[in-house]
Amino acid sequence: MSRSDLIPPSPDYADAHTAHEADIDGAEPFTLFGQWLIDARAKEPNDANAMTVATVDADGMPDARMVLLKDFDAQGFVFYTNTQSAKGQQLLSARKAALLFHWKSLRRQVRVRGTVEIVTDAEADEYFASRARNSQIGAWASTQSQPLESRFALEKRVAEYGLKFGLGAVPRPPHWTGFRIVPQQIEFWRDKPFRLHDRLKFERVGDGWTTSKLYP
Repeated sequence: MSRSDLIPPSPDYADAHTAHEADIDGAEPFTLFGQWLIDARAKEPNDANAMTVATVDADGMPDARMVLLKDFDAQGFVFYTNTQSAKGQQLLSARKAALLFHWKSLRRQVRVRGTVEIVTDAEADEYFASRARNSQIGAWASTQSQPLESRFALEKRVAEYGLKFGLGAVPRPPHWTGFRIVPQQIEFWRDKPFRLHDRLKFERVGDGWTTSKLYP
């Protein structure tokens, strides 16, 4: 099998549904993002709220992984994780990160660059309480990003914590919380015919935003 066999042909832009969409526009980014997320939930087969989180480690080596967006507002984009994981440690150390949303079915993407904040304990407690019980126990049982000697070892820890908490409420682990990416830049990208894509960039200035269109 040659490399060309693994790469799909370019789409027929004469049939591309994005060809007749109006230009991207907006005075602030969050209303536009909210509408695109609604569109994605109607079209994407799985996890319309999935996003890539990109960070750097202590040596400046970049890292990236997929997580799920759990909340957003004018303050930023929130997700939850183990603070002792590689991801958590990199976020706490650098205090800067980037996000990427890619909605293939819509031929759209959103890029976010910004600073990192930890959500309040009240926010983290509220979200943790809303999770499925098995997920709550898993947050205690998994020493995320550490070497795993066997699947049995993980399952044993899950059983141990299940017995520990019995039928009562499972408290939030002290090492588990939410991170908020406070955007300094947000770029909206949409596919257009013949690679002449539509790009709109928002940049934070004080309490507001400036906008600019970018060459594709």
